[in-house]
Amino acid sequence: MKRKEKRLLQLAGLFVAALLFLPDVGLWSLYREQLTEKSLDAGGGTGDISQNQRRRNGMQKIDWHDYEAIQKDALRTGNGEQGKPFPLTDADSVDQAYRENGFNIYVSDKIALNRSLPDIRHPNCKQKLYAEWLPNTSVIIPFHNEGWSSLLRTVHSVLNRSPPQLIAEIILVDDFSDRDHLKAPLENYMTHVPKVRILRTKKREGLIRTRLLGAANAIGEVITFLDSHCEANVNWLPPLLDRIAQDKKTIVCPMIDVIDNDNFGYETQAGDAMRGAFDWEMYYKRIPIPAELAKEDASEPFESPVMAGGLFAVNRKWFWELGGYDTGLEIWGGEQYEISFKVWMCGGRMEDVPCSRVGHIYRKYVPYKLPGGVSLAKNLKRVAEVWMDEYAEFIYQRRPEYRHLSVGDTSAQRELRSRLQCKNFRWFMTEVAWDLPKHYPPVEPSAAAWGELRNVGTGLCLDSKNLASGSPIYLETCLKGRSEAVWLQGQVFTFGWREDIRVGDPLHTKKVCFDAISHYSPVTLYDCHGMKGNQLWRYKKDRTIYHPVSNSCIDCSVEEKRVFMNRCNPSSPSQQWQFEHINSSVLNSFNLNQH
Repeated sequence: MKRKEKRLLQLAGLFVAALLFLPDVGLWSLYREQLTEKSLDAGGGTGDISQNQRRRNGMQKIDWHDYEAIQKDALRTGNGEQGKPFPLTDADSVDQAYRENGFNIYVSDKIALNRSLPDIRHPNCKQKLYAEWLPNTSVIIPFHNEGWSSLLRTVHSVLNRSPPQLIAEIILVDDFSDRDHLKAPLENYMTHVPKVRILRTKKREGLIRTRLLGAANAIGEVITFLDSHCEANVNWLPPLLDRIAQDKKTIVCPMIDVIDNDNFGYETQAGDAMRGAFDWEMYYKRIPIPAELAKEDASEPFESPVMAGGLFAVNRKWFWELGGYDTGLEIWGGEQYEISFKVWMCGGRMEDVPCSRVGHIYRKYVPYKLPGGVSLAKNLKRVAEVWMDEYAEFIYQRRPEYRHLSVGDTSAQRELRSRLQCKNFRWFMTEVAWDLPKHYPPVEPSAAAWGELRNVGTGLCLDSKNLASGSPIYLETCLKGRSEAVWLQGQVFTFGWREDIRVGDPLHTKKVCFDAISHYSPVTLYDCHGMKGNQLWRYKKDRTIYHPVSNSCIDCSVEEKRVFMNRCNPSSPSQQWQFEHINSSVLNSFNLNQH
C-alpha cells in the first residue's frame, strides 16, 4: 500500500513539474503567452490580432515593430525628413555635386544621417506577425569611394530600423578606396557605432569579389547584402528573415524604392511590385505579376525569376553550398543572373517581400573608372555558357560580338552544377520564368516597319540625337549613305510587335521608346515599359502615326526641327511619314487588332 502511495506521489510530482515547466503545456505556456500578449499590447496596434495568427507551424509569432522609434520619426521635421524632396537651389545643382558620386552629394550632406522615411508599405504589413525566434544576420555593405553622408546614412538606417538582436554585425567592405574620408575618419567614426567592422581589399577587386570577402568573414546565420547608398525602411528585416526561417533555401529580396539622385525624395518604383526578368540582350527588366500568381493579399511574398542584384538576404550555409558567386566573374555585372539561375535550378527559390522596403539611390552615372580589360560582355557570356544551355543562342543572335569572347575556365562551375544536380535552363523557362516570353520572346516576332523614318512633306528624317531618357526627337537631314555610323546610331527606328517605336533595328533595339502625353506635347524618348499606354502607336495606311492616348498624330516644324503631337490631319504632308521597310501582313494584323 505504501509503495502504491509513493508511486502515486511520484506521478503527481511529475505531473506538477510538467504543468509548470514544459514549454508548450500548462502554466508556463500560459504565462509565456500572457507575457507575449502584454508586450504586443504595449506595442500598440495588435490587440485585434487573433491567437491563431500568432502561431504558425508551431512557432510563436510576435509583432517586431519598434513603435517608439516609429512615433519619434513621425515627429521629425527638416531637410529631407519623411523622405520629402530637398528644395534645390542653383548652387545645389552644379555638375560638381554629381561628379564624384553620381548623385548630388551636396544635398545628401544637408540631410540628417538618421532622417525619417515615409512608411509606404501595403497597409496589411502593419498587422503582420513574424516568428519570435528569427536567425540573426550579417549585413554586408561593399563600397568604393562612396560619399561620406550616403554611406553613414546607410549604416544608421540599418541600425535604427532593425531589432538589435537580429543584427549580428554590419561589415563595411572597402574596395581599395582612395578618398581620405574613407580612411582614418571612417575608422574613428565607426569605433563609436555598435556592431560595425571594416574590411579592406589590398587592390581593386570589384563588386563581386568584395561581396565575397564580406561573406567569407560573416558570422551571422544569414547574410544580407546592401549597396552603400541605401536607406532601410520601417521593420524591413523581420519579413526577410521570417521567410528564410521557414525555408533556408529561399533567397529573399526587399522591395527597392527610389531615392532621387538629385533631391533625395523617396518614392516607390513605377509599378511597384513586379517580377524580375531579363530580355535576350541580358538587360534586367521588370514584368507584371501574372494573374495566375496574384495573391488575395498583395502584401504576401511572391516568386521572382531574377533579382535586381544589390539587395538580398540568404542563409549563409546555403549561399556557400551554392558556391557563392562565381569567382570567374570580373568586377561587376551578370552576378544577379548567376545567383538567380543557380538558386532556382539547384533546389531553392527566390522571392520578393513587399513588407520589406529599402530605398536605393540610382546613380546618374558611374563616377569612377573600372580597371582596364574588364568587360561586362564577358561576364554575361560566362553566365550564359554555364547556366543557359541552348538558350544562350538567343543572346548571341542579338549580340553576335559575344560569340568569340573568351570567358575563361568554366569547369568548376559546370562541376558544381553537376554535383548539386541542378535542373536545366529549359526547366527554368518552363516552370519559373514561364511568363517572360510573353514580354520578351526568345524569337522576336516580325516587326511591322523599320529603318529610317522620313517625313513626306519636308524630306527630313526623325533623329534621336542621343539615347537619354527624356530627350526629345528632332527633325534632321537624312544621313543614310552619307554618315552610316551616325545614321545607324540615331536615325533607325523599329515599329515592333509591342506596337511601340524603338530606336534601333529589329534585332538591336535600344531601351528607349517614343512617348507622348497630350496634344501639342513633344515626342520624347523614355525607357520602354512594354505596357502600351503613352508608348502605344498606330501606323496607318494614310502614313500618319497615330497616338491613341492623346488622340493625335505626330507632326513636325521644319523651321524649328521640332517633332510634336497635333490634331490629326491626314492631308497634311507634315503628318505623313514613310518607314524605309514595311511588313504589310504584320502591319495589317496590328490594324485589325486595334482596341
